[in-house]
Amino acid sequence: MRTTIKIDDRLLAEAKARAADSGRTLNAVVEDALREAFARRAAADRAPRPKLPVFRGGRLVPGVDLDDSAALLEQMDRAEP
Repeated sequence: MRTTIKIDDRLLAEAKARAADSGRTLNAVVEDALREAFARRAAADRAPRPKLPVFRGGRLVPGVDLDDSAALLEQMDRAEP
């Protein structure tokens, strides 16, 4: 299929250079790059996701505003042993 796409000038120059170095067409280089990118994405989507620790605990300290980082740090400093 024939189509038109916009490619960054530097990226296109690199793709043309790789095509010339490998004796292949620009079309073949672009197709292979797309296949490789899609395959990596598919493999990443299939990869097991790491389990993240979940902490269950007490409630927020009364009077602490999580949007006020200075007050939060001050409260944390007071809580240290």
